[in-house]
Amino acid sequence: MKHSADRILTTHVGSLLRPVDVLGFMKAKGDGEAYDKQAFAAVLDQAVPEVVREQAQTGIDLVDDGEFGRTSFMTYLNGRLAGYEMRPATKERLDLFLKKQPGPLMPSAAREREQFADFYRVWTPVERSVYMPPEIVVPPLPTSPTELAVCTAPIRYTGLEELRQDLNRFKAALDEVDVEGGFVTAASAPLAAWGRPNNEYYATYEEYLFALADALNTEYRAITDAGLDLQIDSPELTHLYDPAQEGEYLKWLDLQVEAINRSLKGIPEDKARLHICWGSWNAPHTTDVPLRLIINTIFKIKTQGYSLEGANDRHEHEVLIWEDVRLPEEKILLPGVIGHVSNVVEHPELVAWRIRLYAERVGKENVIASTDCGFSQGWTSRRVHPQVQWAKLQALADGARIATQQLWGA
Repeated sequence: MKHSADRILTTHVGSLLRPVDVLGFMKAKGDGEAYDKQAFAAVLDQAVPEVVREQAQTGIDLVDDGEFGRTSFMTYLNGRLAGYEMRPATKERLDLFLKKQPGPLMPSAAREREQFADFYRVWTPVERSVYMPPEIVVPPLPTSPTELAVCTAPIRYTGLEELRQDLNRFKAALDEVDVEGGFVTAASAPLAAWGRPNNEYYATYEEYLFALADALNTEYRAITDAGLDLQIDSPELTHLYDPAQEGEYLKWLDLQVEAINRSLKGIPEDKARLHICWGSWNAPHTTDVPLRLIINTIFKIKTQGYSLEGANDRHEHEVLIWEDVRLPEEKILLPGVIGHVSNVVEHPELVAWRIRLYAERVGKENVIASTDCGFSQGWTSRRVHPQVQWAKLQALADGARIATQQLWGA
């Protein structure tokens, strides 16, 4: 990664709104329907260079492929990990699937959904379709599945061919633009376990988690061997917080960090960054874990960069923790200074002010301005309108230029 040596660099978290022609294939792929893979590849061959150009023209310095070839930041692994079978969704398996992890901890969002039940009944179906093109019919919210993926054999990574196609397409697009660098997102081992918690092969959850870490190391190495930066997405790290079980949660978090570091074996720290968030959909977020409680544990993860939310109304004040929390040497903070769940476009002066708040506390060279999270974590989760997405990224770039003038002088 690059420090902001003489100006504030800009990036984002990864997922961008997919164009209509990509969405058609995403729907087929996500629904498990047959589709023309060659035709899909041809569409991506056009769409990826275009989204890379748009990022460069907007003024984003560290760009990606928008995750255009993936159904979501997590479910893309469905075709890249062997060792699973679809089994009947018994009550025991379904309970674990909904809970996401073995043990006493429960997802914090479950408590919020109880607290704001009326809101979630109204909002969740709307959010899935409000910004979707009319020609793409979004499937209804899934009911309880009749089958679930269950680990029944040793886990192996089998996605290298698909990954290399993605990497080659992205690198070719990068060669045509003038940017500071490219990054590729990848799910963390804890996130993979979170999405597929049913394990009937490994003796313990820890063994299962570490097997996923070993398998995903193959993906991570392929990304960095291609000369690209790796972003590990690990939003689930915040999701099991319960103030009544804080000790249990922190022990669980330590184990997740150990697994992520295991998955990073052989990956240079300066080629990797970590993204965590609070599952930042447009919702109250009253049950989120405070950043101060977990930040020193997050620092144990062996990446150079740490991408954290900073524009989310529930967490914007946490910039103040950097007055007494020290950013480790040679590390880089990628705070969100642009939100992704509101169609209000931030004023560049506001963006510059947010950047300065971080720069004044951790050092301007250690800040890369970013977004809170992705604009479309999955093909059905378009958080804002496409025009607004690009206006927000433009405000990010413009705000970074203003902050550069203020921090470095003319």
